[in-house]
Amino acid sequence: MSGSKLKRIGIITGGGDCPGLNAVIRAVAKSAMGEYGATVIGIQDGFEGFVEGRMHEISNKEVSGILSQGGTILGTSNKGDPFHYPEEGLDGEIKIVDESARVMRNYRRWGLDALIAIGGDGTMHISNKLANLGMNIVGVPKTIDNDLEATDLTFGYDSALYVATEAIDRLHTTGSSHHRVMVIEVMGRYAGWIALGAGLAGGADIILLPEIPFTWESIYLKVKERSLHGKRFSIVCVAEGAKPADGDIVIKEMDVKRTDARRLGGIGELIGNCIAQDTGLETRVTVLGHVQRGGTPTPFDRNLSTKFGFKACQLAAEGKFGHMVALKGNRIEAVTIKQAVAKQKLVPLDCDEVLAAKAVGTSFGE
Repeated sequence: MSGSKLKRIGIITGGGDCPGLNAVIRAVAKSAMGEYGATVIGIQDGFEGFVEGRMHEISNKEVSGILSQGGTILGTSNKGDPFHYPEEGLDGEIKIVDESARVMRNYRRWGLDALIAIGGDGTMHISNKLANLGMNIVGVPKTIDNDLEATDLTFGYDSALYVATEAIDRLHTTGSSHHRVMVIEVMGRYAGWIALGAGLAGGADIILLPEIPFTWESIYLKVKERSLHGKRFSIVCVAEGAKPADGDIVIKEMDVKRTDARRLGGIGELIGNCIAQDTGLETRVTVLGHVQRGGTPTPFDRNLSTKFGFKACQLAAEGKFGHMVALKGNRIEAVTIKQAVAKQKLVPLDCDEVLAAKAVGTSFGE
């Protein structure tokens, strides 16, 4: 399309990996080259690579055949926030510094007309700040957590949901065979979308979400009732950010290199141990972990990623910077990045999924 000022466009993948990233990279690169004749620059290893000046020109051959591949061919990092950048001194001590000026210098040095930033909540916050510094930036929403308010869905969520649901299906067979309570801990950080979606699709008996603090008595009562009624196994699907009404989230470790230093994990083990101790029922715990973030994207995520990538490139060519692509109903639209990061999307207590799960007898530990 002639008339576009888009000559050199950068692509960056920030934060955690997830299925569909390569599909977006492919869509942006092929659209930029084919539609606008632009040169495409891939920034390596997320914002860490942006700070340190690592990039290469992407060829058509490099993005050929990557649609179905998980991960990101560019590499990524969730520890490279340029406004909260960890630098290790000679004494081994980590200092947090602002390296946003280095990012802006590299952006200008590489002659970029625009940057397509692919990432979740953290990446969009960084993108909003860089836009305020004068960077021409367009966001693409990625996160298995599905916690960005401005879009109906983020790519990566459907793939993670598929993996978590299949895991619950498999736990059903072994749990029923051995008459055990099976606890499965899934990702999602402070939002319960994965636990809710997988728990509903997999027929979990108890779903524990960050948005609904649970009581221990409610969990014990549910598994005991099932046992008394001859249902000799139970499935408990718990989000990593779930917490008891009288307690707080379980933190696996603190990592000062991350903007949010809290690394969640361990609530599944805690719940499993407490169920076994207080009910006498044999209990096993599965922590699904990074399995949810790896592997092949579902057809839905491949298609959504491709549409997102094309639309992001189109917005950049039209000069509509400071915006993020978003799914609204069946259409891909543009929202401001500022609007996208204004509020985290948490599970509403009156959403259809919660109401339907309660109607079929699922407990939320209330």
